[in-house]
Amino acid sequence: MTMKKFINKPENLTRELLEGLELSNPDIIKLTDTNLVVNKKLEETDRVTIVTLGGTGHEPALSGFVGDGMIDVSVPGDIFAAPGPGACIEAIKMADRGKGVLFVVLNHAGDMLTGNLTMKQAKKQGLNVLRVITQEDISNAPRENGDDRRGLVGCVPLYKIAAGAAKKGKSLEEVANIAQRFADNMATIAVACSGATHPATGMQISQLSDDEMEIGMGQHGEGGGGRMKMKSADETAQIMLEALLKDLDVKSGEKLMVIINGSGATTLMEQLIVYRKCHKYLESKGIEVVASVVDEILTVQEAGGFQMFIARMDDELLEYWNEPCKTPYLKK
Repeated sequence: MTMKKFINKPENLTRELLEGLELSNPDIIKLTDTNLVVNKKLEETDRVTIVTLGGTGHEPALSGFVGDGMIDVSVPGDIFAAPGPGACIEAIKMADRGKGVLFVVLNHAGDMLTGNLTMKQAKKQGLNVLRVITQEDISNAPRENGDDRRGLVGCVPLYKIAAGAAKKGKSLEEVANIAQRFADNMATIAVACSGATHPATGMQISQLSDDEMEIGMGQHGEGGGGRMKMKSADETAQIMLEALLKDLDVKSGEKLMVIINGSGATTLMEQLIVYRKCHKYLESKGIEVVASVVDEILTVQEAGGFQMFIARMDDELLEYWNEPCKTPYLKK
């Protein structure tokens, strides 16, 4: 199938999309010559700040969540590729307003390599930075092997909760501990019904037959081992939700955040129908949904499918989640 996308030269994709993001949100973010996306209120902040990194091609994540109350500096790589550690060190130095920096890294090979090198350089340079790794994909490793789990959409609510804690004046150690507590109590599983293409090369990332779906597919089309015939929204939602609840050992009486994240080609109509089933199923089990998002948050170009995310919540985490924020793609 021929790729059809409204782009210019493939080698200019990253810069042009970031320029578009800046030009459409001039009151919230600014773009540096080195492609760092920066919270426009950074210079006037007096709190712990947040830096993250990741490849482009997953819009609005990650740079679409830069702004007051979420990410302070995003370090974008090229399409589906991690940036280098030099850019991350630049971002950490820029972000630090005297209270230290929380560095959030998603568990993918390239991101982790850059993250590890960044932390080594930061230590040598005496920078005040702590790292939290998000690794909540339940499909490719058991919970006890968390280091083997991929980071999916869970990074986005984690940014929001960490930033909420920072706004409350928490120290770097406290913010990192709160973010880690949230990370330890979140879980995501994805389903795909059609693959994406790489926008720079036109290469098809994954292939599924017209009557197939795959539960557990990774962010970049990695196999999940759950290939099966297409099922209805309710059937799919229940399979995925039951797996998440089992992974986190959620009991009746607990409170959850639930996110349905569209992968790029799945309509909001479908996402809402899936969320409806999740909410009703949890209600039937005596589990309260206290926070939710249904939207495209972290996509894979035109991949068909969605990610289902849950996280165990308490009053403190909910307070941080409900703190005001203003970013290009999330405003509260």
